[in-house]
Amino acid sequence: MLLSVLPSQAQEEPQSYSFSLNEAIQHAMEYNYKVINSGRDIEAANKKKWETIATGLPQISASGNYQYNFELQKSVVPAEFFGGNPGEFVEVAFGTKHSVDAKATLNQLIFDGTYIVGLKAARVYLDYYKSSKQKTDIDVKEQVINAYGNVLLLEESVRILEKNKETLEKNYHETNESFKNGLSEEEDVEQISITLATINSSLKNSIRVREISLNMLKIILGIELEDQLALTDNLEDLTTDNLDITVAAEGFNVEQNIDYRLGQINTIQKELLMKQEMSKALPTLSTNLAFGYNGFNNNFDFFQRNQQWLNYSYLGLSLNVPIFSSLGRSARTQQARIALEQAKTQQEELEQNLKLEYQRAKSEYEYSIEEYFTSKNNLKLAERIENKQQIKFKEGLSSSFEFTEAQRQLYSAQQSFLESMTEVINKRAALEKLTAQ
Repeated sequence: MLLSVLPSQAQEEPQSYSFSLNEAIQHAMEYNYKVINSGRDIEAANKKKWETIATGLPQISASGNYQYNFELQKSVVPAEFFGGNPGEFVEVAFGTKHSVDAKATLNQLIFDGTYIVGLKAARVYLDYYKSSKQKTDIDVKEQVINAYGNVLLLEESVRILEKNKETLEKNYHETNESFKNGLSEEEDVEQISITLATINSSLKNSIRVREISLNMLKIILGIELEDQLALTDNLEDLTTDNLDITVAAEGFNVEQNIDYRLGQINTIQKELLMKQEMSKALPTLSTNLAFGYNGFNNNFDFFQRNQQWLNYSYLGLSLNVPIFSSLGRSARTQQARIALEQAKTQQEELEQNLKLEYQRAKSEYEYSIEEYFTSKNNLKLAERIENKQQIKFKEGLSSSFEFTEAQRQLYSAQQSFLESMTEVINKRAALEKLTAQ
């Protein structure tokens, strides 16, 4: 009994995870809620396909009927049949108080145009959900990359802000002491105090947002919010891995795009819908075979050996030939034809939009790489400027305003550099999403 309790208790305890980006993507492909449900959609589509196939296979059913006649139905016959007077009628009751009927029936569809089209539609229906599963996987992969990079960005922001805070607190202490000794202006202390307050506020906000972003990543990965999650990749290393300008030079085959393939399936579905409406003008043929027994008795003695059972059987064919529908069938076919033409037009528009989207994604990725190197160089310059201004400020050769401006410029350059790294990662993911097969 103890063994059956311990596993369930262990499952309720928070788990600890440690993922690189590739490991996070792999985990999401197995445990993300959308990925799981898209897999279930394929299972349901398989069952739907078999349901369609089964409608054209033999259908066997059995039925039973018991009837108790409180009062037998009566009819009248000429009295002279029983020796009565001509012109008179007498009542006659036909049947028994109890009757039982049991039979088995086999139904088989022989020909139906809509069934043939339905078989093709079932396969297309399954293909649609398989492609939808691929689209879900691609979307979730991009979500993981974006969320993973965002958490790394915030972790790096917190680290830098903590370092800046530590430096500012040291500067504040030194300047305040210098002011007390009459070697600095009060304005110098106030300027640093303002900057320190801003950094404190940014740090607290970044810590809160980091926690929210980490929880968002947990949801995408399909793990509990209470679980511990550590990211093993480094933001700058991850950015370096995504610096590959040759990716944008590989070209774009729109027919391999998952959205384009889904559009093709939609067009095929509309074409099959039109064929289905056209097939309704064809005759349908089916057959049925039945075998059964009837039992009659004035007493409920159907389980007695002397009960007489009367068997019967029959074979039937059913032919239905549509002749005239007052143009209703033609109207439905024309509607389906219009829907098909609309789907073709939408597919052409989608193709052009995807090509344009690829050009935009390629341009944005190339721009993100340029911005990364620009931000990296600007950060180095801002660090040198801030360092020079700090030395000048300590030696009394620079004002607190100039020093504070140099610090703000450095902080802005730090944030721009962090954002440029995540932009490289995200834009690469957006480009690969379009070219993913």
